[in-house]
Amino acid sequence: MEQPTQPRTGIPAAELAARRERLQEHVRAEGLSGYVLFGADYIRYFTGLNFLATERPVVVAQAVGGEPAVFVPDFELERVRAETAFERVESYPEYPGVQHPMLLLSRLLADLGIRGSIGADSDGYPGILGYRGRSLSDAAESAVLPLAPVIEAMMMCKSEAEIGLIRESARWCELAHRLLQEYSRPGATETEASLRAGMEATLAMIAALGDDYGQQGSQDGAAAGYRGQIGPRSAWAHAVAHNIELRAGDVLVSETSAPVWGYNAELERAMIIGAPTDEMRRLFDHTVAVQQVAFAALRPGVTCSDVDAAVMEYLEDHRLLGHWRQHTGHAIGLRNHEAPFLDLGDHTVIEPGMVFTVEPGLYAADLGGFRHSDTVAVTPDGIEILTDYPSDIESLTIPA
Repeated sequence: MEQPTQPRTGIPAAELAARRERLQEHVRAEGLSGYVLFGADYIRYFTGLNFLATERPVVVAQAVGGEPAVFVPDFELERVRAETAFERVESYPEYPGVQHPMLLLSRLLADLGIRGSIGADSDGYPGILGYRGRSLSDAAESAVLPLAPVIEAMMMCKSEAEIGLIRESARWCELAHRLLQEYSRPGATETEASLRAGMEATLAMIAALGDDYGQQGSQDGAAAGYRGQIGPRSAWAHAVAHNIELRAGDVLVSETSAPVWGYNAELERAMIIGAPTDEMRRLFDHTVAVQQVAFAALRPGVTCSDVDAAVMEYLEDHRLLGHWRQHTGHAIGLRNHEAPFLDLGDHTVIEPGMVFTVEPGLYAADLGGFRHSDTVAVTPDGIEILTDYPSDIESLTIPA
């Protein structure tokens, strides 16, 4: 029989254990019998277990003072035993099955000693991909205390290992963006440019990182594109792709991603095909300037709202509020968007180890959008900009 291997997660096993212990301390302090995790991102954060979330529940549970156990569908049993270090791996036949997985889970929790009062990231498996089932509180006949706010707070400050993975992601975002810019020429479509850039960057990433890449699916990898933000549509901060043909005079707003063991950086740029008009140049220059305002404001001890307020003050002083559409940025890590948010309504105090995108943008109907996004890590005395890509208009003008 194949022996279990030490899981490859990109995060040291000792750090994963320390995260679980922090969660255990909270559970213990609240007088709970243990915790239950349903969310794929939370399970990955605490255990390194990587899986494709479907309608079939995957659950991690740990009693106070006990070891973590994992509950998976039968077809995941061999893989999880082979690729993880869980001492206890339990399974169920299928969803919805003759006996619903939540009923079988409740028996496992009782056997683990998790009963009465339980901490959980949600009161049952989330309703994704058609899943339907009883709540955890009903199935286990227990009171359930929400843990998601506690977990989100834990995830805010990244460790050195996490920042290292985000920094590596940034490196491949840069390559993907360079390729995207190279292939974005008049006559090409956004699909052509995006697929060529993503494929070449992903192949280079795999060749360079090998098993240190942490690829989840066979089609996961580096990606770069426009998501429909081409020409006047670039004024829509969240447009959708339409395989639009690129033309001279278009303003483009790019996006990139390159997860490494699930951790993400973000790099975005406004680009122009052909010579920019005076109004394009004006809005572009303000985009660069207001991002610098955000960089200068972002440091330990201030609040997220302070950073957004500095941006809003710049926009008001330069009579640009009519071009404002979104807050200054958001945290990033295992998810593309995480809390806290660089927003007037978020009063979280910024601490070293937090990682943010900084992306104040300007949007003009019938002309386009202008947004640069860079990923930054908060240091004890300021920030480190993890993404490295030109931001001047000359470098981001595409020949027509």
